[in-house]
Amino acid sequence: MPERTTPALAQRIGYICGRTLPSMSEWVRDDLIGPGATRRYLLRILVPIIPVLCLFLLIPGPLRMGLAMMALLYPPLIYFTVALTYVFRRNKTHQARIRSGTRRHR
Repeated sequence: MPERTTPALAQRIGYICGRTLPSMSEWVRDDLIGPGATRRYLLRILVPIIPVLCLFLLIPGPLRMGLAMMALLYPPLIYFTVALTYVFRRNKTHQARIRSGTRRHR
């Protein structure tokens, strides 16, 4: 049986939640530093939070009140998610023991 090149659904969910995939280091490398890595990172953070923010629409009161509460939370989330992109990537590459190919000169 050939070895899988992409993780199964349960492995992918575990990976998104912080687990490592030592047997799929090539896939992890491509996911973290390959083409589209920033887009995937932003989508993994920003899209799943939308249903949680929609819970504000259930609060009694005018619709604009729920939308205003959502609007107060989502832009800072976007800002900090973008700002911490490289911190997240560095942490995940370190966790997976992957060299990103960049070197710092002292």
